[in-house]
Parts: sequence; C-alpha cells; structure tokens
Amino acid sequence: MPRIYLSPSTQEFNPYVNGGNEEQYMNLIADAMIPYLNATGISYTRNTPEMTAGTSIAASNAGNYDFHLALHSNAAGGNNAGQVQGSEVYYYPRSANGRRAAEIFANNLKLIYPNPNLVKTVPTTSLGEVVRTRAPSVLIEFAYHDNEQDANWIKSNIDAIAQNVVLSLADYFGIPFMMPNGNRYARVVTNGRNLNIRSAPNINSSVIGSIPNGSIITVYSVNGGWSSVDFNGITGFVSNKYITFI
Repeated sequence: MPRIYLSPSTQEFNPYVNGGNEEQYMNLIADAMIPYLNATGISYTRNTPEMTAGTSIAASNAGNYDFHLALHSNAAGGNNAGQVQGSEVYYYPRSANGRRAAEIFANNLKLIYPNPNLVKTVPTTSLGEVVRTRAPSVLIEFAYHDNEQDANWIKSNIDAIAQNVVLSLADYFGIPFMMPNGNRYARVVTNGRNLNIRSAPNINSSVIGSIPNGSIITVYSVNGGWSSVDFNGITGFVSNKYITFI
C-alpha cells in the first residue's frame, strides 16, 4: 500500500489576517485528512509542530516513503500584502513524478478553490521539501493567508480541502478514493485460515499482512466487496466475504 510522509507547516510565526497562523490551520487540514487516508488505504507518517522543514526532510528521507506532501499557506508580503490570491502547487522540475503529482493536485484543487483560474503548478529549485526529499514530492500553498478572502476560504473549507488532497493522492497512486464510514468493527471468519490483508482492493494485489481467524479488526470504509481495515497497525484491504460486522 502507498506510504506518504505528511508535512504540515511548522511556521507558527506566519499570522493569518483574520486570526490564527499557518501552522495551526495546516495541521487542522492534516488532522482532517486522517479519516480519508485510512479509508483509502494510504499509510502515513506525520511531522510534529516542534519540527522544522529541515528535520521534516531528514525524517522523510530516513524512511521508505512513496511520496512527500508538504501543506502550506502563502503570503505576498511587502507592498503586495493582502492583494494576491491563488493556490499554487510547487514541484521539482527534474522529477517526472513530482510534475505529474502537481498537475493532479492542481486540477483537483480547481474543483473547490473559488477562482479556478488562479490555481497553478510552479516548478522550483529552491524549496527544500521538493528539492531535497528522496521521495517524489509537492508543496501546496493552498491560498494567501494575508488576503482576507483566501484566509476565510481556508478556514471555512478544512474538511473539503482535506478530502480533495486525499482524492489527489489516490489519483496519483492509481487506487480508488474511499469515503470513511466512521470506524466500525468486524470479526474475521475464515474457518481457521488466516485472512490476507492486501495493498489494494483486488485479489491480484500484494499481500502485506494476515489476520488470524476470529480476530477483531477496525473497519475504516466499505466499498463494493472490499473493506479498508486496520489490524495491529497494518492498514490495508480485506475481502468482505471473510468478515462479519459486530
């Protein structure tokens, strides 16, 4: 199953024009992403507010991640303070997968940002979280927090932004996006055999773990004949033929 390093901004010193700060609201978006990540079967490791961009990059590079995702909001500053709007997705121009991901994120953000014409991808060789990460990466500047309309849009659309971002991750990885149902529980019923946990909701996907008969599992979402589940810290998919909800 896909593994991402999730890196919301640690910049508490960037104030929003209408109260709060960048670190606060990017972490709220990251919080809201978790149910969608679990339901879709995307494993994640997340930085902490005490970290910096540098330590987040180091932690990402120390793991075996399929993607690095940095969440930020922007500011024009100076004479342009409060005058600029838009959503920007930054990528490293030498990374084909980074460019592909940026295009996916931008195209999906156009569905929810108030002015789709102001959503764009931006190549960069100066932002560490897209240049220095081992995994393909993007850094999203969702909107300008020194612009009142943009700041209000972020604050009023935390869940919609989170859902949109996970939808883009699913598109990037080529897996189905699954809506969370709210955590449920089920018992494995296999007549004695172990139940395979798979990396995607199909019989041909790789086996990433197994569950003994009779075990209780957490179910994040149900889609067709498959469920996104967690068992002992392993998140993946199991066939609904072999579970009974309790």
